[in-house]
Amino acid sequence: MSFVNAALHAVPSPHSLPAYEPSTETVRELRGEISLRLDLRHAGARQITLRYELLGEAGLPVVFVAGGISAHRHVVASETFPENGWANALAQAGRALDPTRRRLLAIDYVGADGKLDVPLETADQADAIVQLLDALKIERLHAFVGYSYGALVGLQLAARHPARLRKLIAVSGAHRAHPYASAWRALQRKAVALGQLQCADAQGLSLARQFAMLSYRTPEEFDERFDAAPEIINGRVRCAAEDYLDAAGAQYVARTPVTAYLRLSESIDLHRLDPAQVGVPTVVVAVEGDRLVPLADSVALVEGLGTHGQLRVLRSPYGHDAFLKETDRIDSILVAALRDADRNETGETA
Repeated sequence: MSFVNAALHAVPSPHSLPAYEPSTETVRELRGEISLRLDLRHAGARQITLRYELLGEAGLPVVFVAGGISAHRHVVASETFPENGWANALAQAGRALDPTRRRLLAIDYVGADGKLDVPLETADQADAIVQLLDALKIERLHAFVGYSYGALVGLQLAARHPARLRKLIAVSGAHRAHPYASAWRALQRKAVALGQLQCADAQGLSLARQFAMLSYRTPEEFDERFDAAPEIINGRVRCAAEDYLDAAGAQYVARTPVTAYLRLSESIDLHRLDPAQVGVPTVVVAVEGDRLVPLADSVALVEGLGTHGQLRVLRSPYGHDAFLKETDRIDSILVAALRDADRNETGETA
């Protein structure tokens, strides 16, 4: 295992949300990559480059933050790295994930660069994270906050390496891939394959992403946003939601390699574990109307967790994407969950 291209910076804390009192503290940023040897379940030992970002002062409790398959290591914008992070609204001053109060660690998922064309599992991601923690000399995470695919990875980490984290918050993710959701993703991958057959990889990936958007959101949201009469343009009927879907597809294609999409999509469907194997306190956050992770699966997960499990349920028109849209409500859940982790840590170290 070796470090590559690590850079350390001291910068002012971001405080772009005016509703919160600006902080005068500073945060330190470490962005880099490590080379590691990873035993993949379906492809054997491979040499992997794992890219990460660590934001926050040394000595603060470390919280790992992981999102969906399109998320990456850059969680929140900062002075040194000013581009918007994928969880910008959730990692601001005054929030539960305030980088002046906690160190935030995140990665680019194994396979996200599109260079690894083999089947991947969420357990592979969890094992890679453990090697990163070793390299960074982080004995134990204060918490792991996972959304969607990140929740699956967090569950694997808690099952395989329970000594490496104190608490897990799993949002919109369960112990298995629901068959209905797997069918959605299978059709999306077939759209990509059709594009590849026609030497139109980008068009195939764009169409797959547009299909995915329909599974992430709900009929109620589309009824509210796109209830307008179709138009006839150049002799073709075009419905009100098509501009939105086209834009979502184009944006995704611009940043995602086709191979990365296919292999990470498959990784969701390969995910399965016994909830009884999860060895840390876990808050499961479910969304009513989530078509990919039905509430019944979240309930089954919590029942399987036994005394380790706690369930929080949100009602939201945003379905599976509620974790990206309902930032205030998600933050309130994180505040309570991390407060419990703080108390446990104090009790253990007292």
